[in-house]
Amino acid sequence: MFTSINPATGETVDTHEALDADGIEMALARADACFRSWRDSPLERRTELLTKIADAWEANKQHLAETATREMGKTLASAIAEVEKCISGFRHYAKAGPSYLEPTTVQTASGHAVARWLPMGPVLAVMPWNFPYWQVIRFLAPTIMAGNVALLKHASNVQGCAALIQQMMGAAGAPDGLFQNLAIKSDKVAAIIADKRVVAVTLTGSEGAGAQVAQAAGRALKKVVLELGGSDPLIVMPSADLDLAAKTAVTARVQNAGQSCICAKRMIVHADVYEAFLEKFEAGMKAVKIGDPMERETGMGPLSSVAQRDTVLEQVARAVSEGATLRFGAEKIEKEGAWMTPGVLTDMDPESDVAKEEVFGPVAAVYKVADIDAAIALANDVPYGLGSAVWTTDEAEIERFVRDIQSGMTAVNSLLASTPEAPFGGVKLSGHGRELGPWGMHEFMNLKAVMFGKDVVAGD
Repeated sequence: MFTSINPATGETVDTHEALDADGIEMALARADACFRSWRDSPLERRTELLTKIADAWEANKQHLAETATREMGKTLASAIAEVEKCISGFRHYAKAGPSYLEPTTVQTASGHAVARWLPMGPVLAVMPWNFPYWQVIRFLAPTIMAGNVALLKHASNVQGCAALIQQMMGAAGAPDGLFQNLAIKSDKVAAIIADKRVVAVTLTGSEGAGAQVAQAAGRALKKVVLELGGSDPLIVMPSADLDLAAKTAVTARVQNAGQSCICAKRMIVHADVYEAFLEKFEAGMKAVKIGDPMERETGMGPLSSVAQRDTVLEQVARAVSEGATLRFGAEKIEKEGAWMTPGVLTDMDPESDVAKEEVFGPVAAVYKVADIDAAIALANDVPYGLGSAVWTTDEAEIERFVRDIQSGMTAVNSLLASTPEAPFGGVKLSGHGRELGPWGMHEFMNLKAVMFGKDVVAGD
């Protein structure tokens, strides 16, 4: 049994029955049967279905968004934006997907070869709660277009969102078994990965969860894509627009109550503009309106759970015990639910334990550095390498940052965000593999080389 608890009130939202062993076997059998037909479906059928799914999401946007807000606490405005992003993801693959599957012909010494992208089978996704729709759709939309089928193990606290995703598939007329939500606990995942009918697995989550899934996939010699944690730097240089940089930094720390892998958590600021940036950033963090996530004017709601809130507060306490200065905030709000205030830390020892961790909540660490070399060294001085952001108008500095920051993504003078067109993923302990664009779709496809002799016309 799964219980969804509204983190804004502490009240139970709903309960969901867990899938038993027979239910899991039936789901795997349905996925296998569906793949046998879907793999040969015309591209026109796939694009038509993706468009119909997008239309179903559009028609149910408010209900989808309200369910996410009730289950994990994000503001309704951000939940609506997430649903809209999912719609754009479906429409992107409906429009661009066929071009991603076009074969490529190359000449060889003995004739020519055609590289073709072919589907592989059922893919298992293990997904987190922080973006309960988008995390799934950035895997699901390309899976449908590729000719594969999808199985979802979603986080325990967002099973209502998971059920709605499956309902939207049915409303759009998806064939039985093309997408199935498996309401299961984590201890069932390894056996599903080992099942011969499952060809690959993708996970977005913690470093520990990623290691467990990678180990299970390794034993079965199956492809795995991992998008894990991040402690992203936001670097501010003297030529930056400080007002915009500070405003963007505030958004990064409080959107989704700071519970985003790719939003900046460490502000690394050149000494020449440190005080000016800190003043603007602190003013913005203090001005964040905390309140009912269903209200339009609310800037930040609760964290996803009391346990998550308490984890962040414990990290702040350890940081202070290790010498950091808590400038303000990062305090528990005494009412039912998972509430806390945004906070800012300075004087962090980069070598302290907390400085090496991901703080998954609305607390920022602000560092002062002397020059670009120190900024890059500090940016790279964590185990993670998911995203990064740099604020400068100097082209030479931009090139240095792009070349030398160890991350899978770098935003230049903007908020880092995923988009259906561009690759998404990290390096180091932030995982490996990519999602989105053609790169994400190709991760779980068989790139087959078809070899032809000299007497065969290219394309035959």
